[in-house]
Amino acid sequence: MSEDLIRSARFRAEREADWKRLQEIVTKAEKRGVRRLSFEEARDLAILYRQAVNSLSVAREISLDRALLDYLDALCARAYLAVYAPQETLAGVVWRFFARGCPQAMRRSGWHLLLSLFALSLGVVAGWLLFITDPSWWNSFIPGDLGGGRGPGASTQQLLDVIYGDGQESGSQLAAFATYLFSHNVRIAIFCFALGILACIPSFVLAVYNGIILGLFLALHFDRGIGWDLVGWLSIHGVTELAAIVIACAGGFRLGWAVIFPGNLTRRDQLRRHGRDAAKLAVLAAIMLLVAGILEGFFRQLVQDMETRLIVGWGIGLLWLLWILLAGRGSTAERRDEQRGAHAHYGGNDRLGEDAA
Repeated sequence: MSEDLIRSARFRAEREADWKRLQEIVTKAEKRGVRRLSFEEARDLAILYRQAVNSLSVAREISLDRALLDYLDALCARAYLAVYAPQETLAGVVWRFFARGCPQAMRRSGWHLLLSLFALSLGVVAGWLLFITDPSWWNSFIPGDLGGGRGPGASTQQLLDVIYGDGQESGSQLAAFATYLFSHNVRIAIFCFALGILACIPSFVLAVYNGIILGLFLALHFDRGIGWDLVGWLSIHGVTELAAIVIACAGGFRLGWAVIFPGNLTRRDQLRRHGRDAAKLAVLAAIMLLVAGILEGFFRQLVQDMETRLIVGWGIGLLWLLWILLAGRGSTAERRDEQRGAHAHYGGNDRLGEDAA
């Protein structure tokens, strides 16, 4: 036992100065960043890291004391992160997300987006047909607060007053209705994403339900001859807001798809792979809901002309679409990410999808 202690002390004494030097450089890199290291410090970091790894390997082979092994193990782990971990600022991470990561994830989720859009459209058609068949279906699907004073019993002028905010009272009605509608859609988006893991079914049902509500509103106003007035009012924030719901639902479908069709992988591994793109879709949906809230808070009050409302709402929607279709294309990184996404989607056995951006 005494021989082991002597051997361990000798081993440490011969190398401890280099370990302390490495620890100083790593500590500086952790606090100030690798870019702040001098040329000599960066050179010593690479050299001393390799020496420390060799020392750790030798220490394990000759079974030195546990405290020394733990010290070297922790030091090598910290040095590894300083040498090999991506050195990127928060601004760089955000830029990479918007310039490449998110739009590519959207393009890899094309079928899931189409399925989500189909569910919402199916609900719109169902809501429209239900109202045309029997207007009393309105009360079965739309709570009183969500109706905002609208319904089959409201006059056409009352409906127009709510849309255009004529008068202080109707303006307050408009604000209350818009706030309730926005919070309702936020809840729908959250549930669509979170419950998608349950074999996609809850997300599909929620998307259809939200579509039914929209279909009932459209049918009511078109029945009164003021449908385009409603479309214009909804377009200001609704294009972005409804697109966010579709995207959140598609993220839930990505998770549910991994559960239903794990391929050659375990469901846990497939969820981990699909979860990367699903998380990006969820973040994008949250950002779009925030933008929709800003549009609703400002442009809904400032823009009263129907044609201008349509141009603003659908123009912003076109910008979202162009960003999704064009951003991050034509680069080597895109081809690599698409390969990773394909392996994640079809359940490949290699490691290509392990570190997708």
